[in-house]
Amino acid sequence: APTLDERLVAEDPDLIKRSLRMRRASDETIAAVDRIGELTKERATFVESGNQARAERKALSPKIGALLKAGETSEAEALKEQVAVAAKLADDADERVEALEAERAALFNTLPNLLDARVEDGDDEDANEEVGSWGCEGELPSELKWHDELGAALGGIDLEAASKLSGARFSVLRGGLARMERALVNFFLDMHTGDHGYTEVAVPYLVGQDALKGTGQLPKFEEDLFKLKDPLNGRVGYLIPTAEVPVTNLHGGEILDESRLPISYVAATPCFRAEAGSAGRDTRGLFRQHQFVKVELVKVTTPEQSDAEHHKLVEDAERCLQALKLPYRKVRLCSGDIGFAARLCYDLEVWLPGQGKFREISSCSNCADFQSRRMSLRYRPAAMNAKGKQQKPVFCHTINGSGLAVGRTLVAILENYQNEDGSVTVPEVLRPYMRGLEVILPE
Repeated sequence: APTLDERLVAEDPDLIKRSLRMRRASDETIAAVDRIGELTKERATFVESGNQARAERKALSPKIGALLKAGETSEAEALKEQVAVAAKLADDADERVEALEAERAALFNTLPNLLDARVEDGDDEDANEEVGSWGCEGELPSELKWHDELGAALGGIDLEAASKLSGARFSVLRGGLARMERALVNFFLDMHTGDHGYTEVAVPYLVGQDALKGTGQLPKFEEDLFKLKDPLNGRVGYLIPTAEVPVTNLHGGEILDESRLPISYVAATPCFRAEAGSAGRDTRGLFRQHQFVKVELVKVTTPEQSDAEHHKLVEDAERCLQALKLPYRKVRLCSGDIGFAARLCYDLEVWLPGQGKFREISSCSNCADFQSRRMSLRYRPAAMNAKGKQQKPVFCHTINGSGLAVGRTLVAILENYQNEDGSVTVPEVLRPYMRGLEVILPE
């Protein structure tokens, strides 16, 4: 697939527009494509005039000395004026090029990634294509209690206390449920590091704006972020919306040896989201919070490894759901639902008997070289070129996905493992993490 860069936008605007229309992009975003093309042409004109002015200055400068030596002062002065004019033209052209590049970059940064050929055209989540399922044989239980009702009766979820502290979309967990959240984090980390070959990293929860530009949250989605009032070590700072941001940026600006790839990282962090675009959606319970814990999987690969590693990452997230015996389906996101930075994305949707529907618990995206271009993350191919020399560095591919969202897994366990007496059975794999506890009873 082609790489999304300024040159491609100028040379094949129709390809970009086709992708944007499939994504149901705004007219403003589509118009940016033509403007980027115009700016690229305009830039080329000023680069050329600047080069001509510099060449003129270079040609004239040595002549001044010769004229002065020969005592022809007036001719030398005239040439000096010509050189000064040429120098000013060159400086003006450079200034114009800089301004055009800044405008072009600002527009370019609003363009989402190109789409993989496997992405189906569709308006929204209703057009996503189911490509697999697990534990869904027979009729799935429904019309059971919602997690918030169960959790409150157990004395384990206190939304009122959270509201007193922080307002809406926060929660306080107590007793067995607080313990289960911690157990899930450790279980997921142990599974990914022990069975799936990931390296665990512990990263900052506050990052500078460059990190968010690198992964694609900025400049377009600032309203979804919590911004710090004061500078963070001299930079504009934010709370992380996902560990994808600090973890993918770990190698930003580096040139890695090909032998190090693929790199697989896992991190458990709290995530902070303003949820500006979600007013009125999922207001009940723990499903959509301003603060939640998530275990995130991130891979850095070569373009050749990218597709296989993406599918491997999806399977790693699936194994978590299978180990917890939670029924789920796997869907390939359509063009109208796929994320800004993703080229291809699979969602895992867990069955919630209280809601009586499948809900997203993990989103696994292959971003190809979209993020690595933004953060200048490259690798040097091991093979020599035809002339026996080292090849130029190549942009890496980046892949990310939840393995899993911990709050939503807790929701799924409460609803799927509820008993008629209001207690909740602890999934077998979590019992060693909860000192053998088998059932959570009302506190």
